[in-house]
Amino acid sequence: MPKLHVMSVVGSAVPARLRADGLLACWYVVSDGVAVSGPFTSRADAQVTATRETDKTAPHWTQH
Repeated sequence: MPKLHVMSVVGSAVPARLRADGLLACWYVVSDGVAVSGPFTSRADAQVTATRETDKTAPHWTQH
C-alpha cells in the first residue's frame, strides 16, 4: 500500500490563483511523488486529508 505524505511548495510552484491571494506556500498530499490532493492553504488541512485517506485504505481488523 503506498504511503501518503504531505509536501510543501513555495514561490513560483504555488498555483497562480493562490499567489494572487498573497499566498507564498501551499501543501499537497502526494503518493509515490505524485500529487493526489491539493493544493491546500495550510499544512494542517493537508494532514487531515492524508490521514483520512490513509484510514480509508488501511486494513481494518475485526475481532469476532
